[in-house]
Amino acid sequence: MSIDFKGRVAIVTGAGGGLGKQHALALAARGAKVVVNDLGGDVHGVGGSVSAAQAVVDEIRAAGGEAIVNGASVTDFEAVQAMVQQAVDTWGRVDILVNNAGILRDKSFAKMDLADFRLVVDVHLMGAVHCSKAVWPIMQAQNYGRIVMTTSSSGLYGNFGQANYGAAKMALAGLMQTLSIEGEKHGIRVNCLAPTAATRMTEGLMPEAVLKALEPQAVVPAMLVMASEQAPNRTIICAGAGSFEVAHITLTQGVHLGLTPDTPERLAAALAQVTDRQGETVPLSGSAQGTLEVGKAMVAHGG
Repeated sequence: MSIDFKGRVAIVTGAGGGLGKQHALALAARGAKVVVNDLGGDVHGVGGSVSAAQAVVDEIRAAGGEAIVNGASVTDFEAVQAMVQQAVDTWGRVDILVNNAGILRDKSFAKMDLADFRLVVDVHLMGAVHCSKAVWPIMQAQNYGRIVMTTSSSGLYGNFGQANYGAAKMALAGLMQTLSIEGEKHGIRVNCLAPTAATRMTEGLMPEAVLKALEPQAVVPAMLVMASEQAPNRTIICAGAGSFEVAHITLTQGVHLGLTPDTPERLAAALAQVTDRQGETVPLSGSAQGTLEVGKAMVAHGG
């Protein structure tokens, strides 16, 4: 089964360097026409220049591909709309959106400035919302679309000093869960990529041998699968150093305790049973929780 993107148009945000650059190059190498978006700020989101993104465009064109540059900030919805219109004006459609743009403002929560918390959430979460919202009606109309959200193990599992980043990244998983449900009937598949990659965000944090194993190129195959016609839907693929896993948000079978004055005490005593993962499920939607709970209540009351 060959994965190619001939005739497809892709937008990759944060594509001036690191993982985003590799995403753009890989999509173009397999035939996609690519909008290379990057504000051009530093890892903290300061500054701006399209020079890095233009260099990626030049590299794609030199290899015989098609690409255009865009310097919109994903935090500016009007600029994002103009970027999407630029893609439509140039190539007539948008098939793939890779939400990759991001910044870091790491500090322990006690020391973190709220402005830094808001900015990180604005770039990662609202940036992905803006881009997804701008391409959504186009994808609906053409009955085809692939959206990749970049989540993180810092969001899925936590990481010291990254309350802002982790909150934004976990929010992207929640956004994906609902968009994948709403988009399915329109041929739009939405997934999450949780990469482990050595980029300028991780420079100086790991030994050289580890950094080499975690080259960004090793994450790209997961993105290509999620951007392809054969893409899954509503899946969190973890990727790093050539290995691939899937993360699930699960629901245990739990226990019905009813509501009595001592229910809090009985719940405390039953926590081991409530948290027991045997028989846990991956719900198809949020309604599964209520269905499970009401079902157990009906059984308990002879319903």
